[in-house]
Amino acid sequence: MAGAPALAQDSPPVPDSGARASAAEAAAGQALIYGGRFEAAGLFFSRLAALHPDDPSGPALEASALIWWGTAQQDDGFAGDSIDALLTEAAGRAERAAAAATTDTARVAALFWLGTATGYRARQAELHGHYWRAARDARRMRAALGRALALDSSCVDCQLGLGVYEYALARAGVLARLVARLIGLGGGDAARALERLRRVSQEGTLARLEAQWVYANALVRESGSDAALGEEGRRIVAELAARFPDNPVFRRFLDSAGRTP
Repeated sequence: MAGAPALAQDSPPVPDSGARASAAEAAAGQALIYGGRFEAAGLFFSRLAALHPDDPSGPALEASALIWWGTAQQDDGFAGDSIDALLTEAAGRAERAAAAATTDTARVAALFWLGTATGYRARQAELHGHYWRAARDARRMRAALGRALALDSSCVDCQLGLGVYEYALARAGVLARLVARLIGLGGGDAARALERLRRVSQEGTLARLEAQWVYANALVRESGSDAALGEEGRRIVAELAARFPDNPVFRRFLDSAGRTP
């Protein structure tokens, strides 16, 4: 998810109460994530979830903070149960919000968070080799984001999950592809997926920085067929590392590629 420049204070900001979290609140918390302050980000979004008990963004982004924290520690199993519980809560909130929405704007927002939560769940399941669960959650994500785009074709952020989904199918291993086909997901188109990711990385709002990170990783993966793609991917991460110098994930990526900003 996208964010604002990293915050300087030692303690996380305190969210305001209200029916829904504001875009500014989400951005403030995401700034903590991208700034490498994962624990503070988790605390911020935990407070956000408590203050806005019907809003799916709080638990979804708290899960994101834990995922980033685990990545920073190179621990794929970090806080797995907590992440799963948060994403289940976020998906439930999003489904209820979509069902109760009285405007297309509110429904699109709820469907975006449903897609985000189920997309993260698919990512977690795939990471641990649970391909059937990953495929089921990927199908739910695709359906939610597809509905959101049908209501509002200008939802650029909705393209992120669909781009990740399509790229994963295009580059998945044999077993994952077999499961995807059996469950009706079909195959993927890597070029089309990269174009989706590129668009969100340049035009997205809430998802822009997340898209930049995902897009850069995909480009580096594609560098075997085109070295220029790898260079572009490293350039993007170098810019992220310069903007967020305390995030160890960006620095380690560059160090492993033999490039530092």
